[in-house]
Amino acid sequence: MSSESLFARAQQLIPGGVNSPVRAFRSVGGAPFFVQSAQGATLTTADGQELIDFVCTWGPAIHGHNNPVIRDAIADALNRGTSFGTPNPYEVEMAELITRFVPSIKKVRMCNSGTEATMSAIRLARGFTQRDKIIKFAGCYHGHSDSLLIKAGSGALTHGHPDSAGVPASFAQETIVLPFNDTAALTEAFAANPGQIAGVILEPYPANVGLIKPEPGYLNFLRELTAREGTVLIFDEVMTGFRLAKGGVQELEGITPDLTTLGKIIGGGLPVGAFGGRADIMDKLAPVGPVYQAGTLSGNPLAMAAGIAALKLLEETGTYERLAALGQQVQAAVSSALQAKGLPAQVPQVGSMFCTYFTETPVRDLASAQTTDTELFARYFRGCLEQGVYLPPSAYEGCFISTAHEGAAIDRACEIMTRVIQSL
Repeated sequence: MSSESLFARAQQLIPGGVNSPVRAFRSVGGAPFFVQSAQGATLTTADGQELIDFVCTWGPAIHGHNNPVIRDAIADALNRGTSFGTPNPYEVEMAELITRFVPSIKKVRMCNSGTEATMSAIRLARGFTQRDKIIKFAGCYHGHSDSLLIKAGSGALTHGHPDSAGVPASFAQETIVLPFNDTAALTEAFAANPGQIAGVILEPYPANVGLIKPEPGYLNFLRELTAREGTVLIFDEVMTGFRLAKGGVQELEGITPDLTTLGKIIGGGLPVGAFGGRADIMDKLAPVGPVYQAGTLSGNPLAMAAGIAALKLLEETGTYERLAALGQQVQAAVSSALQAKGLPAQVPQVGSMFCTYFTETPVRDLASAQTTDTELFARYFRGCLEQGVYLPPSAYEGCFISTAHEGAAIDRACEIMTRVIQSL
C-alpha cells in the first residue's frame, strides 16, 4: 500500500487526510508520506524509502525509535493489563522520578496530553489566585484549548488563521498576548490590569516557532515580576522538559516557576501529559481542593511504564553531553554550508534541538521569526526529503535529535543537508 493510495483513502474519511494539521505538508508542498515502521534514527515509509528522522515524533523519541529498553518495559506492563481505571504502582514511581528530576515540582498530576496539561495548569492558576486573566506570548504554542489558541505557534502559523475559528471572543478577552523578550510590554500589561492576572504561561525556549532563546535577564525579570504581583508563573516544558537537561530549561536558566507542564518524553512515545509545581497550588486540585480536573486514562500503566524507562535511560552518564555534541555537529555543518552558499540564515541550537531560519533578521520573537523565507525553506525541506532526511514540514517547527543518531546517521544527514543547501 503506497503513501499516495493511503492518503487518498484518508482524505475521504479524515479532515485533510491527517489527524494533526502540520502533517498535511501544505506549507511545504506535496503530499505526506505514511510510515510503515521506525527503528533508531530511521523511518521507513510505506513506499520503502528510508529517512533519517529529525522530527522524532515531535520530541518524545530522545532515545530513538523502537528503543528495546522502552519496548520491553511496555511489553512487561502489557502482560499485566492495558488500563485499570484505578491507581497503579507506575504512577507513584513516575511521580517520584519527575519530582526528583525537576526540583520546582513538589506535587504532580498525570494527564493524557500536553494540551490537557496546559489547559489544567491555567484552570489551576485561576482557581488558586481567584483571578481570570492570563498572559501568553505570541508564537508560543500551548496546545489547542480555547484560552491558549490565540496567536499560537506550531501548525497554527501555517494552517488557516493563527486565531482559530470556534474560539469565543469572550474567551479571547481573558488572554493577553505579548511579544516574547519584551520586558516593557510585560510591565505595561501588569500596570493596565492591576490585581487581575492569574498566570503567565510561556515556553521558556519557544520551540513551536522554530527555536528562540530568551535574552539575558528576561526570564529573571519575569520571575521577579510575577512573584511581586502574586501571579502564577507557568513554564510549558512539554517540549524542552527532560530533553535539554534533566530539569529542563528551568535547570539551565536557574529559574523556579510555580507550575510546570510536561509531556512528550515522559510517555516514551505513548500519549501522556503532566503538570506540577508548588504543593500549596497543587493542593487546590480535586479531590482535596475546589479545582476540578480528571481523566479516565490518566496514569495509564503502559504510558507510565514507557515513560519511566525513558527517564531512567536519561540518567546514564554523559547522555546530555552526547546529545549536545550531536546538535553542535549539525549546527556547524548547516551553518557552514549556508555561509559558503551566501544565504542569509540563522541556525539556533540548544542541546539536541535546532532549527533553520532563512533570514538575516536576528530572531527574538514571533515577528522576527516570520521574516524567514518560507518558500526557500520549502525547497530545502523537499530537497532533504528526496535525498533521505526528514525535517519538520513547516518553517516554524524545531528539529529534534536522538541518541540513536550517533555515528553514521548524523554524518549522513549532515552530508545530505550540506548538499541540498549547495543546490538552493
